[in-house]
Amino acid sequence: QVQLVESGGGLVQPGGSLRLSCVASATVFRVVTMAWFRQAPGKQRELVADITSGGSTNYADSVKGRFTISRDNAKNTVYLQMNSLKPEDTAVYFCNIRNTGWPWGQGTQVTVSS
Repeated sequence: QVQLVESGGGLVQPGGSLRLSCVASATVFRVVTMAWFRQAPGKQRELVADITSGGSTNYADSVKGRFTISRDNAKNTVYLQMNSLKPEDTAVYFCNIRNTGWPWGQGTQVTVSS
């Protein structure tokens, strides 16, 4: 069974940066579209960004120009570089394949606050 392990979250001031990582124990990692999602308290989980096996990317309007998704297929790892963080970016961040078909990991908490 596929396992997803997210890391890299923390407490950061507005305007700061964080880099999230997600390791997937999946032999098919290199051929699937991976994505980052987030869920803020009291809100539904939402798509943040995704990246195809070929490296094409897509972003939610709320993070365009501030977040960058990337992947390292040799390490079965997908990254999310988050710059110019805002309080509204506070959420638990999860990775999954684009269609969310794998079991969810525990996520990593990102808190943006002064």
